[in-house]
Amino acid sequence: MRLSDKLAAMEERDRVSGTSSRTDGRATGPGEIARRNRPTDPNRITRASSASWHASKRKVRELVLAEVAPRIDGMTASEVATEVRAALDRILGRQDVKVSPRERRAFVAEVIQDTLGYGPLDPMLADTEVTEIMCNSHDDIWVEIDGQLHHTGATFSDDEQYRHVIDKIVAGVGRRIDEASPMVDARLPDGSRVNVILPPLAIGGPVLTIRKFAADPYTVKDLINFGTFTLDLSLVTEACVRGKLNILVSGGTGTGKTTNLNVLSSFIPDGERIVTIEDAAELQLQQPHVISLEARPPNAEGAGEVRIRDLVRNALRMRPDRIIVGEVRGAEALDMLQAMNTGHEGSMTTVHANSPRDALSRIETMVLMAGFDLPIRAIREQISSAINLIIHLDRMTDGRRVVTSATEIQGMEGDTILLQELFHYRLSPRTDGRPNGELIGTGLRPKFVDRLHEVGVDVPAKVFRSGRLTGTEG
Repeated sequence: MRLSDKLAAMEERDRVSGTSSRTDGRATGPGEIARRNRPTDPNRITRASSASWHASKRKVRELVLAEVAPRIDGMTASEVATEVRAALDRILGRQDVKVSPRERRAFVAEVIQDTLGYGPLDPMLADTEVTEIMCNSHDDIWVEIDGQLHHTGATFSDDEQYRHVIDKIVAGVGRRIDEASPMVDARLPDGSRVNVILPPLAIGGPVLTIRKFAADPYTVKDLINFGTFTLDLSLVTEACVRGKLNILVSGGTGTGKTTNLNVLSSFIPDGERIVTIEDAAELQLQQPHVISLEARPPNAEGAGEVRIRDLVRNALRMRPDRIIVGEVRGAEALDMLQAMNTGHEGSMTTVHANSPRDALSRIETMVLMAGFDLPIRAIREQISSAINLIIHLDRMTDGRRVVTSATEIQGMEGDTILLQELFHYRLSPRTDGRPNGELIGTGLRPKFVDRLHEVGVDVPAKVFRSGRLTGTEG
């Protein structure tokens, strides 16, 4: 087994056991998280590395790996880190590596990152202000900070190191990536979502994209402070979750659907059994009784695939109180609707769409992908009886994510699903070049209020008042 595979396996083992260790051998705790939580200057993670610097790192790293690899079987990640440091000290003491005393500390830190961590990505992964990392090639790395893209100037030593990091990430979750399987979704030990695509599909070389998640999951209070949610909307959604209504979160790419699904899930009472189903596990539920299921791609022989819809069907036999599907993308939409319509109330999922109405159209299309010749009216009746509320998110031009609509599904009229918007986002004149707006109530009383009242969940009527500003400025 290669060293990268061994290290990835150890990190995954530590993550599962709840004793996740940083690659520098120090446990990650509240103090460490607080230390990292500082204002971010995009240029801070930029390093103009010379060719000689990279060449020296590559030489030392190869010597360290040759010395340490035979001895690491059975070691924890922390013990391996200690071995690597010791080997590094010995090698720097006997090899002619031209590193000045002033640069030695930075050199050692980068060699350790390259050997045990993810190379130049480590500072970005540790920076709480960075929300997305995009590697277009080994020497073209971008990050997203506050919704805006910044070129970092950081680079991998070469394509070989870049591929080594990709292989390490993918091996850590038991996935594979090669010419036969050139696309993969994976995750880091901290839950961050990873996507990799290789040539020939990616013409310019491997592309690595990492969607980071907060070390501490966001709460509804955080989303209100960000301007994503409002106080009135939070009261309504909490009532809907506690009253076991089925909720669909829709929006485009990068609008915060998973983050909002996490927050909605936080309203689920602790006494319920929750089954989550995802393509790559990223939900961060805090309840004590959560079962997480993850789909599996086919192996090298094309066998062993486990699809989302297979997991949805299996979840029905696991006595769930709630089923949460991270995202519906295909035929599993039919299984999800059937689960919602057969006693598994209070379920939630997300879908890529540009509006609440588009979200329903997408679900119709995905149901047809299941291979059954169902009439459109029958599909729409399934949708209208299964889903109660749609929360739609958009991304503003300045990078902020906001809820722009909360819409109730009221039933059918002929062949049309009736929608009633309860809150909508009203844009205001721009100030300082930024789009302004607020989420306001439409004044319409939803039908589900009576249903909530029947189960002992009341919603103040004033939150739906027409034109009422419902929270912080968006």
